[in-house]
Amino acid sequence: MLAVWVDQLLGFASGALSAIRQQEHYPDFMTWVRAKGADSFEGDVAMAQALAPVLWSQTPLERLDFACEPLATPGRNEPCWCDSGRKFKQCCYQIEFPTEIPDQMMWMLSLREWKGATLKAALESQQAPAQALLEAGLIAAESGQTGRAMQILESLFDGSDWSRLPEQAEPAFEILLDIYQERGFSRKRADLLDDVMERGPLFLRGVALERLCLMHLDNDDLDSARGAFVKAQQALPDSPTLAYIEAMLLLHEGHEQEAKERANFWYRRLVRQGDLDEDQLDFLAALAENPGATLADQLLSAEEDLATPLVALQALLAALPTAPKIDVSADPESGRLLYNTSAREATLFAAWHEQFQVLVDEDVALGFRDDPWGNAIEWMSALCAHPEWLDAPQVVQDLTLALTSRFGSLPWMAPSLLEPLALRLSRWLEQARAEGDGNLCWDDANNAMLLRTGLALVVGMERGARQHSRELAEELLLIDQEDSLGLRELVLDQLLRDDRNEEALALAEESDDDGSLVLGLLMGKTLALYRLEQHEAAEAALGDVLGHNRYALELICAENPRPSMPHPDGQVDPGTRAEAWQYRTLMRDQWRTTPGALDWLEAHR
Repeated sequence: MLAVWVDQLLGFASGALSAIRQQEHYPDFMTWVRAKGADSFEGDVAMAQALAPVLWSQTPLERLDFACEPLATPGRNEPCWCDSGRKFKQCCYQIEFPTEIPDQMMWMLSLREWKGATLKAALESQQAPAQALLEAGLIAAESGQTGRAMQILESLFDGSDWSRLPEQAEPAFEILLDIYQERGFSRKRADLLDDVMERGPLFLRGVALERLCLMHLDNDDLDSARGAFVKAQQALPDSPTLAYIEAMLLLHEGHEQEAKERANFWYRRLVRQGDLDEDQLDFLAALAENPGATLADQLLSAEEDLATPLVALQALLAALPTAPKIDVSADPESGRLLYNTSAREATLFAAWHEQFQVLVDEDVALGFRDDPWGNAIEWMSALCAHPEWLDAPQVVQDLTLALTSRFGSLPWMAPSLLEPLALRLSRWLEQARAEGDGNLCWDDANNAMLLRTGLALVVGMERGARQHSRELAEELLLIDQEDSLGLRELVLDQLLRDDRNEEALALAEESDDDGSLVLGLLMGKTLALYRLEQHEAAEAALGDVLGHNRYALELICAENPRPSMPHPDGQVDPGTRAEAWQYRTLMRDQWRTTPGALDWLEAHR
């Protein structure tokens, strides 16, 4: 019966709102109630008349600049407020509603109805109850009206009075962040997160911290992620979210043992406080035992529909047999190495492509022409049923690019998803090297399949399997001596992160011979020299940096500089502010954690 009442209530409220909007005068509204309102309650006029004054009192009126015109509840012996002419105790007072009438219902229905300038004016009036904004925003988002949802939810989270937010606002907050991300409103997203972290209610700060750190980690901006975490420690010293975020951050930074130690610290601390439920404690205990595996399990459980095929794919990759030989030969004239697809490999790829259905975009280094994850359940399931498809390098290329695009920024996914594929590629590179010392050039034969796979694996494993990533990059540099993949800079960064400064310097000086003018190589050489206390040579190297990019020192030294985005395809032009911003994002944490390095740079600006 309750469900019937709710339907009747909403039906009557919607009709009442339309009637009120005709004139926005109470007598006219009551005329409609007595004429048509009872239709919603199977002819029960008394119910309609009793409900009408309640709904009128909470309806925003455009003629009053969206204020309401509430009626005073009459005394028992006073005339009833429904204008029936009888005493209140003999009329509406006798009617009992099956449930409480939500105070914000007419505002919520109005927000669903208004459009354009009227909706904008209503929101700007700041008269709307927070609960009405919350409900109307969620309904708009669920019905796919993202523009309306964004407009309404922005009013809810405008920061004017955080204390008015209902505690159920957390999903709406996440929806607004997702809308900003989908629509490319990066600045709005960052500003909202910062505002919540600084002044927002405690129950939203944990969500903001997680989103802020993930945003920086997705951009490979470890320094900003660390800064957000430090700020959160000050604002939320006892939040269990900190344990989860710090484990993620340390794994991204390549400190697996420290991640385990810090997770254990958080577990012991929060157990003593005794404020956590059993599920939270179990998660923290697992995090302390094995941070990477725990975060991987959490991701799989969060993927819902993809969880089962992903687990099956992990099992398949763990049990892959040794890769078969491929057709690699040395060109008799040039000595260059050539990989050519065999007939069997072409057949295997054709069967795979019937399921995968997406082609690699040949115009970019790593990417597809369409999204491969729309039918991921189908192609993962089919691949698990036909593991022989992975005998074809082109299938391995597609799978690697797909997995890297979705999981490459998550260090804890590399061991189970990417390392098995890297072992397969290494086997093929060994076969190629056995054919001679020639160069495996990108534009020759089908070489691009192997090299593109290698680049995707190096990038995807850089955080979660750093040593394997560097070893594979070095293998590729030996066989692709032209460095068509730009791996020298990546290997240099990894060596610096591991504090292998002499090796980093040797690699950077190798690049001097080929005329490369890449900011990362120049800055990497400077940092290696500074760490090795070769200060005179470091100053000379810094001169090369300034000659190449005049923005580099400014952006490295600044605490909160304005971002400078790359081209739509992700590329940056040498010498530009965008190139300097890209380097800052990737490597500022190494300058910051090197004692005295930032002060030294500042002195040379």
